[in-house]
Amino acid sequence: MKAFGFLSFGHYAIGNQPGPDAAETLQQALELAVAADALGVNGAYFRVHHFAPQGSSPMPLLGAIVGATKHIEVGTGVLDMRYENPLHLAEEAAALNLLSNDRLALGVSRGSPEPAQRGWEAFGYHAEQPNGADMARAKFEQFLNAIDGYAVTEAAPADEQYPRMYQPGTPLPVFPHSPGLRRHIWWGAGSHATAEQAARDGVNLMSSTLVSEADGSSLGDLQAEQIARYRAEWIEAGHDWTPRVSVSRSVFPIVDDASRKMFGMQATGRDQIGSLGEGTPVTFGRTYAAEPDVLIDQLKADAAVMSADTLMLTIPNQMGVELNQSILASFAEHVAPALGWKPASEGRVEGDPVR
Repeated sequence: MKAFGFLSFGHYAIGNQPGPDAAETLQQALELAVAADALGVNGAYFRVHHFAPQGSSPMPLLGAIVGATKHIEVGTGVLDMRYENPLHLAEEAAALNLLSNDRLALGVSRGSPEPAQRGWEAFGYHAEQPNGADMARAKFEQFLNAIDGYAVTEAAPADEQYPRMYQPGTPLPVFPHSPGLRRHIWWGAGSHATAEQAARDGVNLMSSTLVSEADGSSLGDLQAEQIARYRAEWIEAGHDWTPRVSVSRSVFPIVDDASRKMFGMQATGRDQIGSLGEGTPVTFGRTYAAEPDVLIDQLKADAAVMSADTLMLTIPNQMGVELNQSILASFAEHVAPALGWKPASEGRVEGDPVR
């Protein structure tokens, strides 16, 4: 593990529910990112869900964070491609990467089960497969071509152009173009097969908060196997750069009486096997909550954490900036250095060597 960041699900209260509302949640996300940047935390990442009181359209928030920080990486974990216009997303991603001086880590995927029935259709998109995987794949391929600078249309006849900029029929890409943007794109993989496909596609791997394999092995061991397959496939594909790999965990350092009272009962002894409603059993990760020396030993024993270069700490965002800042500060001071952490202010993180 070379880097760590926080992963926020962006939960907010609606109606008469207690807790921060949507506006407060967005402001708190910005405040936490600024505080995390000052701590040397490497990344601020946000989940994306539609038709739910959570984060849904991350680009305004990411842009605000970029403008208020100097070092921290900003990104998503993950955007649901079923809801995205791939060319518009390519324009936004390029602009954000240019504004941030290459601090973007845009995670995308097919998306997870959701409360809406084929909710992407309300956004104007249609798929053949019930889960929309075919459409998400086609959009992702179009997105990659667009960010790589390939033409997606052609110039109009001369008498229809205003202003007249091109010879009729000239192949046209989307603008702006951010060179090397593909190296800032991550695929959120929930299975070994999708991780291998990410390697063939030439994008970074963001291993999901759960995996669809469920053979009784721990999440760490399943993800370590996923990472190994990804790196082997990467070598087979012959890409000329070293990719990055991230995993996410719930980790709460207990450093004083207040954190013991808050998190002492949060630890779960083992991973869980369950379902997300699609009929496929999945493995969910445990929650780590312990004194720093215990956490260090536990995380060192987590094969995926030690195989990945980036660890995303899932945070209880609805509990406010102060508490979450303390979680990050405690992890940075008492745990991360023993795992190989390098603060963001000391330079960019590069992927582990692919052997």
